[in-house]
Amino acid sequence: MELAEDGLLAVGGDLTPQRLLLGYSKGIFPWYGPKLPILWHSPDPRMVMAPRELVINRSLKKSIRKQPYQLRIDTAFVDVLGRCAETPRPGQDGTWLVPDMLAAYQQLHELGFAHSFEAWQGEALVGGLYGVSLGTCFFGESMFAHAPDASKIAFAASVAQLDAWGVTLIDCQVHTDHLARLGATEISRAEFLIRLARALDEPTRRGRWEFEIDVGAWAARGGGWVGGDGDDAGA
Repeated sequence: MELAEDGLLAVGGDLTPQRLLLGYSKGIFPWYGPKLPILWHSPDPRMVMAPRELVINRSLKKSIRKQPYQLRIDTAFVDVLGRCAETPRPGQDGTWLVPDMLAAYQQLHELGFAHSFEAWQGEALVGGLYGVSLGTCFFGESMFAHAPDASKIAFAASVAQLDAWGVTLIDCQVHTDHLARLGATEISRAEFLIRLARALDEPTRRGRWEFEIDVGAWAARGGGWVGGDGDDAGA
């Protein structure tokens, strides 16, 4: 398994909710593999996105307008975790979502800090993502897709909803081409910590989430911001 060695800060500790939330508040997250101690990372540079920086290309807009999936929040958090753990990743041998990590994020979900955005096809969960919310920062952790564009559509919808709730910073952790195509960019760790501190000055939206935007109107606009011109979320 590949790890962000340049961001490795500490080894050991535990995955209690208190330690996890403290870590996230300092820009530090756990990332390790089977048979390894807990490894804590704070990459430099850091991949981030402001909600209005999301890029939705024409192909994805067309897919969103077809509304192929039902979009939900927090109805199958444990299942999303499991699918993220089971889905093979290019360049990775195994998963970083080891059993202790699965249990830890389930605890954060039960406490109202971790959330899942889901794409459903009938009774089948076909895509989604999960992350941790603190202040006006959403720390994206992992996503999966078992149907065309399922995770992309769930992610785009999540960004629209997070924007409506006043989220200012989406932490994408480390660079991937996929995230870059969606509009995420790299900033220095120092700049990230400044932006994070501002976000943490605001209250955290805890508890179970559900969509409050009009998802149908959002989809009809191809993922454009509801109330916008329909083309301001990408080209």
